[in-house]
Amino acid sequence: MDKLPQDPAILVSSANMLLRDEEFDSLESLCYNFGEDVDKLKSRLHDAGFVYSEEQHQFRPIGFDE
Repeated sequence: MDKLPQDPAILVSSANMLLRDEEFDSLESLCYNFGEDVDKLKSRLHDAGFVYSEEQHQFRPIGFDE
């Protein structure tokens, strides 16, 4: 994968897969590899209904853990 997908559903799935499979040890390293800004990625996925969980090391639906 040369760049992260633009579609939010595919993006969240891809980011979580890359983090889950330990290809990247942090969201920051994933973003660095793909030339993405961490805050912009979080904001874009937040607008699509997802929030990054440091504890779970993945993007989760907003409100899922409440």
